[in-house]
Amino acid sequence: MNDFDGLTAVVTGGASGLGLATALLLAARGARVACLDLKPDDVPDPLVGIGADVADDAGVRAAVQRAAERLGGIDILVNNAGIGAQGGIEDNSDEEWHRVFDVNVVGMVRVTRAALPYLRRSRRAAVVNTCSIAATAGLPDRALYSATKGAVLALTRATAADLVADGIRVNCVNPGTADTPWIGRLLDRAEDPAAERAALNARQPMGRLVTADEVAAAIAYLASPLAGATTGTDLAVDGGMHGLRVRPRI
Repeated sequence: MNDFDGLTAVVTGGASGLGLATALLLAARGARVACLDLKPDDVPDPLVGIGADVADDAGVRAAVQRAAERLGGIDILVNNAGIGAQGGIEDNSDEEWHRVFDVNVVGMVRVTRAALPYLRRSRRAAVVNTCSIAATAGLPDRALYSATKGAVLALTRATAADLVADGIRVNCVNPGTADTPWIGRLLDRAEDPAAERAALNARQPMGRLVTADEVAAAIAYLASPLAGATTGTDLAVDGGMHGLRVRPRI
């Protein structure tokens, strides 16, 4: 399947996890892809690695310009870069709230804003934001993280409305708990990593974590010209967690 032939894509946080899986899939389906990441040297061929910190506006603008020059334009933007946070409403300082919002929400604003001149020149422009099941379901011990993802969902819909007249589609994916390096690090810090993994598996009706490749496939669908009538949509990739109410396995 080569539905991305002739198209160019920028993926933030593209050196690992969901971002890398997405970038590799887009490239396999014909796109030329640049990954903006804090660790550009970790980006494998045939992807283009470009250093960027989404919390630095000047750095973002320079990185996006460099990506557009290397690729010959930007047709697709995948806003995937983000950080996690644990704790309830009283467990994080004001500084941490500002820091996580700055990366997870304002970071998407910075990258999208910088890419807009190039996206407006594309005839098949698409933006896909990585959101989370935390935007639509109340998860314990995730107040700060959930708040940022709720903001991403609202931002996606508002931006889709603003840019529809420019021919730019804007959507987001809502993964459930995905088997990524970040989740692996959280499990490693747990008192009983095996028990914690089992609990995460059981939380999703399908009984297992979502894979990075499954999330990448959903992002590719939303980014593809084949989804040309889809905008302002959030697509759950969560093993049924969002909409199913099944009996617990005994």
